[in-house]
Amino acid sequence: MLPIALLPVAGLFLGIGASFTNQATIESYGLQSLLGDGTVLHTLLTVMKSAGGVVFSNLPVIFAIGVALGMAKKEKEVAAISGAIGFLIMHATINAMLDIHGLLAPGALPEGSLGMTLGINSLQMGVFGGVIAGLGVAVLHNRFYRIELPAMFSFFGGTRFIPIISAVTYLVVGILMFFIWPTIQNGILHLGDLVNSAGYAGTFIYGLTERALIPFGLHHVFAMPFLQTGLGGTELIDGVAVSGATNIFFAELASPHTQQFSVEATRFMAGKYPFYLFGIPGAALAIYHTARPEKRKLVLGLLLSATLTAVVTGITEPIEFSFLFAAPLLYGMHCVLAGLSFMLCHIFNVGVGQTFSGSLIDFVLFGVMQGNAKTHWINAILIGIPLFPIYYFSFRFAITRFNFKTPGREDDTEETKLYTRKDIQARDQKINPMSNKTKSEDVSALIISGLGGAVNISDIDCCATRLRITVVDERLVDDAMLKASGAKGVVKKGNGIQVIYGPHVTLIKSGLEVCLDNAE
Repeated sequence: MLPIALLPVAGLFLGIGASFTNQATIESYGLQSLLGDGTVLHTLLTVMKSAGGVVFSNLPVIFAIGVALGMAKKEKEVAAISGAIGFLIMHATINAMLDIHGLLAPGALPEGSLGMTLGINSLQMGVFGGVIAGLGVAVLHNRFYRIELPAMFSFFGGTRFIPIISAVTYLVVGILMFFIWPTIQNGILHLGDLVNSAGYAGTFIYGLTERALIPFGLHHVFAMPFLQTGLGGTELIDGVAVSGATNIFFAELASPHTQQFSVEATRFMAGKYPFYLFGIPGAALAIYHTARPEKRKLVLGLLLSATLTAVVTGITEPIEFSFLFAAPLLYGMHCVLAGLSFMLCHIFNVGVGQTFSGSLIDFVLFGVMQGNAKTHWINAILIGIPLFPIYYFSFRFAITRFNFKTPGREDDTEETKLYTRKDIQARDQKINPMSNKTKSEDVSALIISGLGGAVNISDIDCCATRLRITVVDERLVDDAMLKASGAKGVVKKGNGIQVIYGPHVTLIKSGLEVCLDNAE
């Protein structure tokens, strides 16, 4: 998630820079004196465009470092540098093999097979190459970072051994990839062609599946290949073959020759805007109107905060999980409507891309500011407007018809699923009223107890909104105690436990690690 967290900022740099240095935009709004060549603002915006572009151009190595760091259990900084080393050696080895076999000459391989990676002409592996390096190094790191070598070689033991074993391993991996990757590359492109050949039905299935996987935490795994690899299409932009929906969109954004953004790329992104900006608020309003009168004031605060978070930042899990656990049928309806939103945006040629999520900020930056001729952003609004009443009336009917216990409809003996900050503090104080520790330490101690104690915790990580824990014995996990710590939900999959807190989860993770270290 660390590389993904960088994308919104890089996207803002590139989006703002590209928008206001585009000659057509400057001439359309008569801003030559303010933004024309030679002005201070033009220089600053050009620098921003370059700064954002370099991140998207180097995502593979960023992923190699980020995945290795994220998957390492301890000594993460060593895993990060080893990930970079493994990535570089893999591509340098592939380059040497290509040179030996005379495949670097123009036309020796199909168009788009090769690409420059940090100055190395290698097979175009994209983000997959970074993930391969990062995952492999993480496995080596977790296996060997505490290795003890004979006294004669003891200097190279422990963490110093990781970059060494990574270098040796990825020299071999580079040789293997020279033979294996062209077949994988063709397979990915054919799979992308299959999805594309399904047309609007394929887009509907993509949108539905992406939403349906959110409760399992697998939506990033499903969407990433479409967004970052040839599975999401390949376009020739300014003479350079670009693969992956996100990469195609931002390459077109940076290009002065783009007349209209590729809908075949943005169909994997644009569909979020109508149901993020209109559908989810409609669902929230239905939940509010069906709440018991005496609980509406509490529910209003919770839903308003969660809805604003979804609309402004694109983080939808707080509102989605407010009805998921109470009524899975509602979430199923939501997935179907999300699929329809993706399909309709494809049908009506909405060419609005995104960075991290379909937020209002991204919509303005990459839709409105680029002009309707390029993006057809107005069509996204026209699709979204009817989605609001569809969400509202379908949710309201289902909630009342089946008496779903959505927030504000719980029995008197049950507490509302979403808690205010005051409620969480009151719960913590009730659990441990004599404690002099800080609130953060209280929450950390409560989470550890809910996970079955420190000895039951094998690994700790987090994504955008979830604490991801590997436990020794899942039977010791106490859902009620975790929810008392402020969790919006708990997802179990074998020994893997996902505890959903929201966008502040990184702070919870840091506090938890400190608490565990102090316990040792």
